[in-house]
Amino acid sequence: MFDGNARTIQRIASRVQRVLVVDPNPATARLLAEHMRPLGAQIFAAPTAENAYAMARAVNPQLIFVEHVQAGVDGLVFTRKIRRGDLPCREAPVIMCTAEATAEAIFGARDAGVHEFMRKPFNLKDLERRLEAVTLKPRDWIEAVAYVGPDRRRFNSADYKGPRKRKADALGSPAARLSQALRIVKSAAAALDVDPAQARRALAAQAAELKRVGVAVGDPRLIQAAEALGASTMTDLSGAMGRADLVKRIDALMGFMAQDSAGRAA
Repeated sequence: MFDGNARTIQRIASRVQRVLVVDPNPATARLLAEHMRPLGAQIFAAPTAENAYAMARAVNPQLIFVEHVQAGVDGLVFTRKIRRGDLPCREAPVIMCTAEATAEAIFGARDAGVHEFMRKPFNLKDLERRLEAVTLKPRDWIEAVAYVGPDRRRFNSADYKGPRKRKADALGSPAARLSQALRIVKSAAAALDVDPAQARRALAAQAAELKRVGVAVGDPRLIQAAEALGASTMTDLSGAMGRADLVKRIDALMGFMAQDSAGRAA
């Protein structure tokens, strides 16, 4: 099936043993099952988004294929629901399939939290490229409020031939990670009343990221502030004291945002 060696095939296979296909056309699931048979993948097919969500809860898929828009399936809405929900598979790679691979559709998929985009009809080589991308080239996970999903700055579609609006930037540096995490903390704080569940998830994720940054740069104050935020996200926020403590920890981290802004301006 794949051009790679046996070890590469084994690595891919171990990550795609349970595959959910969300498509009203049963031929899509049959084709994917045929192509992925050498990997030993078990295919679960769902004709509607409602059925698919229930099935995702039951089987915990490692990979999801979803139609863009057809009767009973809105792939963008389904992906956002998975990403912002509480299922164990909320971070599973999602590959969106459609016959209309327009720039609007591709960027809409990216902003919904999709990993890869594949045009129908697809062949074996198209599928191979997507499977290799989602299994062997993992992307950083972004747990924010307005967006939840893989890092959009690394999104790439082999189908889109239009102009590229964003050049590759210096990802992964402590300064860039600090800046992004603090921006997410600020937006999550503003969403505590309107989307408390996702705001809390975002704050917990950024607390862990800020601690890693603090360790990387050797800043004990940042480590301590990040640990305090992480502990606060685990308390009961329904009471005034729990919420007040969380806001206090957030405010403490905002001081690092001022330092970051001053450093970039210097």
